[in-house]
This record gives sequence, C-alpha cells and structure tokens, in this order.
Amino acid sequence: MNVVRPIKSLNDLAEAGLLQGRDKAELEKVAARYAIAVTPTISGLIDPADPADPIALQFVPDAAELHVTPEERADPIGDHAHSPVEGIVHRYPDRVLLKAVHVCPVYCRFCFRREMVGPQGLGTLDAAAMTAAFDYIRSHEEIWEVILTGGDPLVLSPRRLGDIMDELASIGHVKIVRFHTRVPVVDPEKIDAALIDALKRSGKTVYVALHANHPREMTDEARAACGRLVDAGIAMVSQSVLLKGVNDDPSVLAELMRAFVETRVKPYYLHHPDLAPGTSHFRLTIEEGQKIVAALRGRISGLCQPTYILDIPGGYGKAAIGAQPIRHMEDGCYVVSDFQGREHTYPPT
Repeated sequence: MNVVRPIKSLNDLAEAGLLQGRDKAELEKVAARYAIAVTPTISGLIDPADPADPIALQFVPDAAELHVTPEERADPIGDHAHSPVEGIVHRYPDRVLLKAVHVCPVYCRFCFRREMVGPQGLGTLDAAAMTAAFDYIRSHEEIWEVILTGGDPLVLSPRRLGDIMDELASIGHVKIVRFHTRVPVVDPEKIDAALIDALKRSGKTVYVALHANHPREMTDEARAACGRLVDAGIAMVSQSVLLKGVNDDPSVLAELMRAFVETRVKPYYLHHPDLAPGTSHFRLTIEEGQKIVAALRGRISGLCQPTYILDIPGGYGKAAIGAQPIRHMEDGCYVVSDFQGREHTYPPT
C-alpha cells in the first residue's frame, strides 16, 4: 500500500496493512508506553507480507516490547548523571550533547532514549532552557564540539536551526558542530537548500552523523539527500546499531557499509544495543557481535569498517569491543589473527 501521510498510531498502521498477524490488544499496551511514528518513505520500504521484514522490525511495534528484563534501565547510558543543566549532557571533557528537541520523525523500537522521546517525553527546550544550555557551553572553554541530538534535531525548522547555529557562532572555543539524525533516510525531501543553509551559517565545521541500519534504507532518494549535504561541504559519518533480525549478518552489514561509502558517508560506529526497556529481542551477545564484526575484516574495504562500540551502562562512556586480533605471549612475541582466523607470530618490538 502506498502511504502518503505519516503514521502516528496503531490505527494508522492497521490502515496501511502493517499489523498483519499481530495481536492489536497487546500492541495497545505497547503504544500506551512508547511513541509510534513512521514516515511515508519508511512505510513504503516495508514488505507487509514478510513477518521478519527488517524495516518493519525497526519501526512497527511488537508485543515483545512488553517484556522488560532485570538488567534493563530507563536511562541505559547515564544521560541524567551527566546533565548539569537541562538539555546538556557533558560526559567527555571536550564535547557536549545538546538535546534541543525530544521528538523524531520516526520512533525506533530499540531506541535507548525511548523513555525520554516522543509526545510523552521531555519535549522541546523552551527559550529559557536553551539560554541556560548556551550559557553552560559558553562558560566551559574546554568544549570543542557540540553534538545536537535528542530526539532528532533535523525535525526543527531551518529558522530554529539557524538560531541555534547563530548562538554557537558566537562561542569561539566551539569549533565542531555535529548533528545526529535519521532525516536523510526517513524524510529525504526535508534536506533542502534552506536546511543546508541553516546548518552552515555558523561558519563552524559541521558534521552530520547518519543513522541507518539496513541497506534497503539507503534508497536513491536518501543517497541524493546525503549528496546535497556533502556537496555543500558538510562531512558525513554513519551510526548503526547491531540488531538481531535486522543486520546481524556479515553480508547485510557489508552491503550497508558499502552503501555508506558509495554515498560519501564514512562508516563510524556500530553500536551494541543498549539496555533500554523492552528491547532484549534485538540484542545479540557481545561474542556474537564480535564474530560478525571480525567477519567483515578482509571482506570489505578498510573504508567500510565501522568501530564496534558498547556504551557502558551508568554513564561511563563508550568502549571499543571489536574482536581483538592480537595477543601478547610470555616470550615477548605476539600472536596476531588474520581475517580468515589464521594465527601468525610477530616478534617483540
């Protein structure tokens, strides 16, 4: 079915034929807790006849979200513990998150901020909160980079984005502004000249980190949207989440990473899923993830290799957890594994 308007409810999903074989009574419980939104672009990618469709798994509610395991937590990466003022997360010395908005054009069923985003979430920062956030950035000269996230910052109008960039332009020690977004994939037409002008008007170096998890998301329209950003001088990197049933296959990940590079988006992070409530059905073990990442070595160009990352629960930051191909031996030598798993001795250095 060709859906021409955004989907924002279970009824919308049902009308679009995207709830086939699902228990709507159970899904009502899911919808009461977690937001629903699917853009026409994304709904058009879903195969409603495939119960294991990797696009549907990411965006269509599932009764499995009602199952919360003991280790899951509402704030799995510890944003609140590092939030000195509303809208700011200052976990690392030289950079801060600026969460100007807590709404998204789509709501991922595995989102680590799912308790904070959506109509029931924290909303958009008001003028006073934005002023306090900029004052914090201005007063901390160690802040070199500001990362706009949320929520998806590119849901804001060009005017609002321009206002934010004007404020950042006035802060000399901020050199880099980064935007974390799904918009080029889920609503590519929004990446127009007005939005690009707003992103560039601070005069800072701007990066856009694109979130996509499956190669089918990298449509011709998405690639064209990314092209408009890159042609305007905005560098792009990627973020993906390793998800059971979506991309937990080396061949699928390889196709996704190649699609990024073909689109001039540098693969950056492959995240191990966070311990968000109701998301255990998406999580692999770390060992399974390491095997998948190791299988990429030697199969695809070095340009295509992401870094496999775990956000340590409690706010302790990111750790690279890719399979370790080298180990130190007692005689001072090293044993290093190649991409086929063969071991080789390397002398002491």
